[in-house]
Amino acid sequence: MLVLLPAVARADTTSVQTTWRLLDYVAVDYGGAVHDGRVISQAEYAEMLEFTDSAAANIAALPPKGARAQLVADAKRLKAAVVAKESPREVARQARSVAAALLNAYPVPLAPARSPDLARGATLYGQNCASCHGMSGDGRGPDAARLDPPPIAFSDAARARERSVFGLYQVIEQGLDGTAMQSFADLPAADRWALAFYSGRFAFRDTTQGERIWQSDAGVRRLVPDMPTLTAMTPAALGAKIGQPEADAVMAYLRANPQAVTGSGAGSLALARERLEQSFAAYAAGKRQQAGELALSAYLDGFEPLEPLLASRDGALMARIETAMGAVRAAIQKGAPVAEVRHEISALDTLFTDAEQVLAPEQASSTSAFVGALTILLREGLEALLVVIAIVAFLRKAERPEALRYVHAGWVAALAAGGLTWALATYAIGVSGASRELTEGFGSLLAAVILLSVGIWMHGKSQSLIRN
Repeated sequence: MLVLLPAVARADTTSVQTTWRLLDYVAVDYGGAVHDGRVISQAEYAEMLEFTDSAAANIAALPPKGARAQLVADAKRLKAAVVAKESPREVARQARSVAAALLNAYPVPLAPARSPDLARGATLYGQNCASCHGMSGDGRGPDAARLDPPPIAFSDAARARERSVFGLYQVIEQGLDGTAMQSFADLPAADRWALAFYSGRFAFRDTTQGERIWQSDAGVRRLVPDMPTLTAMTPAALGAKIGQPEADAVMAYLRANPQAVTGSGAGSLALARERLEQSFAAYAAGKRQQAGELALSAYLDGFEPLEPLLASRDGALMARIETAMGAVRAAIQKGAPVAEVRHEISALDTLFTDAEQVLAPEQASSTSAFVGALTILLREGLEALLVVIAIVAFLRKAERPEALRYVHAGWVAALAAGGLTWALATYAIGVSGASRELTEGFGSLLAAVILLSVGIWMHGKSQSLIRN
């Protein structure tokens, strides 16, 4: 059983993914087969019939579940819609509905584990895709003329609006039967996701307007709260909710900057927002303790790591956000009405938008970053240098030159210990959330004790020297 179960699980996952891809293909390409109730491409229409048949058969062969019978019935209705040559809009709607219900009943991985590397995606596209699809995604690569059917033009906005990043990922992983599109399953999953995101950018270029909408409209951010939603959502689906031009712009921005919805890393306003929404959901469900823990995590894991940078650019805004996050936690702790907690979180979301603008890369230059870091190093270094100079001066005044070697050994050891601590904190130990707060607190207390002890010792020795 231990040997067979993983193989069975992989088979189920592959079958679900293949079926989802068939449904996605029907939703996207049916418009190229039927128009106004007439078949305009017999080859394309034959594919639509074949794919809907295969999807229904695959669903019927899936492991028994309560939802399977309904899925089979919906798949048969989709096939009937294709046979009846119904409108592309209606067929696409039914295909999307079956695909969504399929993933709800038989979940499979829909999103990358971390934000995709678009630079890596560009490299992979140039190496594996440009010869057919063209460097600009127009489907006119050097090898395109000899391919039948011709390669897809990723820059075709009408078709791209019906295509999700997950759909692209599926084709990259499994290939496309009956075409020259081969499987790239030998690539690591992270590379396949990077390639999917990069390929999904060609039809949508207006990242500037998309960024403005994303940062200014909390409602849009709630529509795309996380990476699974981004990878599964088509521009057309988003357009039905916010308007197609706006959806195209938002998708252009998010596919070029997927980290905007990534909440997995510490030190992220996206993570803070995600935790606060989870906190509100828990609070509305009556889970007050869980809501409090999530609200605290929104601060410790999401916002607190950004405090130093935000404080250096807008200290007043940083203080307002701290106060607002405290107000959210206080409202949860005292059992405030749900509407009041919602109001506090909405006010905080507005402050987060202001913080995003302040923290934007274009707001900082390499010169300002260098000067800021240099100022801290000079200040801390000067303090340490003064202490060492005072000790050296004291020893020379006391005519104890033999003790100087211990002083020099001490500051050299301090430099080595500092380097070792940095290496451990960076590469060996993960410090985040409450652990980071405790580490900073105990570190500050230890530093204060050491400085106080050295000061008392030096004062006592100086008085002894004066008396002698």
